[in-house]
Amino acid sequence: MLRHVVLLKFLDDVPAAEIDAIAVALRELPRVVDSIRDYTVGRDLGISDGASDLVVIGGFDDMDGYARYRDHPSHQAVVTERVLPKLASRSAAQFEY
Repeated sequence: MLRHVVLLKFLDDVPAAEIDAIAVALRELPRVVDSIRDYTVGRDLGISDGASDLVVIGGFDDMDGYARYRDHPSHQAVVTERVLPKLASRSAAQFEY
């Protein structure tokens, strides 16, 4: 199994409602990307300064499944149309578990 973890920090002027809308769009992906085995999208609770705004954690059977998700047109649309225009920073890692 492969785990994909992404931390997103948005620009300071991005309203909370927009971050919530991005989270909703990301949560729709398991309905259209069949290689996703489990998928969690969560907003930061604001407990610690400097934290990211949004986390995405996905589970896949293997690297091919992850690549199908990564390259899927629906995923790419969310990333290019919703995330990238408002993004300050992104950090990601993939690992086997």
